[in-house]
Amino acid sequence: MLKKTDMSDLQLAGESTETGPSKDAFFSVRDIHAYYGESYIVQGISFDLQEGEILALLGRNGAGKTSTLRTLARVDDPALKSGEIYLAGESLHDKKAYQAAQMGIQLVPEDRRIIGGLTVEENLILAQVSEPRGWELERIYEHFPRLAERRTQIGTTLSGGEQQMLAVARALAREVKLLFLDEPYEGLAPVIVQEIEKIVRQIKELGITTIIVEQNAVAALKLADRAIIVDMGEIVYSGSAQDVLDDEDLRNEYLAI
Repeated sequence: MLKKTDMSDLQLAGESTETGPSKDAFFSVRDIHAYYGESYIVQGISFDLQEGEILALLGRNGAGKTSTLRTLARVDDPALKSGEIYLAGESLHDKKAYQAAQMGIQLVPEDRRIIGGLTVEENLILAQVSEPRGWELERIYEHFPRLAERRTQIGTTLSGGEQQMLAVARALAREVKLLFLDEPYEGLAPVIVQEIEKIVRQIKELGITTIIVEQNAVAALKLADRAIIVDMGEIVYSGSAQDVLDDEDLRNEYLAI
C-alpha cells in the first residue's frame, strides 16, 4: 500500500515528475495544483491514462476528487495555478472550459444540469449547436431507448436515473475523446444504478476513455481498469482497480469500505 511519503513508490506505480506529455499516454497530467480562493485543494496530482482505459478516481468525502476532475475539465473553479495537462499531445492547462470541450473533453457533472423548459430531444439538439458534433440522435436513441420513449418530455421532469442517462447522452452528442463522470450513481436507487452501470459498460466497449469520480467505490472499481485514490488533494495510491478490490486494508484506510 502506498503512503503519501512514498514518492519513489508512486513514481514506480506510474506517476511522473517529468514535464510535457508522455509519448505513450493519451492523457497526461503533470503536477497540477489548484485553489478555491486561498484554499489549496489539488496538491500535485500526476498520472497518465491510455486511450480506451477507464480510471476510477476515488477517495473519501472532501478528499479532492471532484475538485481534481473540475480542474482537469478546465472549469474556472478551482483555479489551476501550476502544472500541465495534455490530451493526445495537445496542451489543456492553458485552455478554458469551452476550449477543452471543443478538444473533446466532456464533463457530466454531479448535478447533471438538464436545461429546464426543454424536452429531452431539445436538450440533445442544443448540445449539437456548435461544432464538433458527436453522435447523431438516431445513434443516441439506439443506445438509450428510454430517452427515445421520452423524447418529447420536459427533461427536468424525468426520474433521477433518466436525467443521468440524458446527461451522459448529451455529452456523447458532442465529440468526446475523454469523458468525465462525476458521481453518476449519486442519489439513485440500486435498480437504477444497475442501468447506469450498463451504460458505462457500453461506453467502455465503444473504447471511450473515461474517468469516473464515484463515492460508490466498489461499483466504480468493478468497471475500471485502473484506480487512483486521493486524500487531502494528494495521490495516496495508483494502480490496478482489481488490486484495490483485493486490498481490504487499503479500502478501509482511504475509502472506509
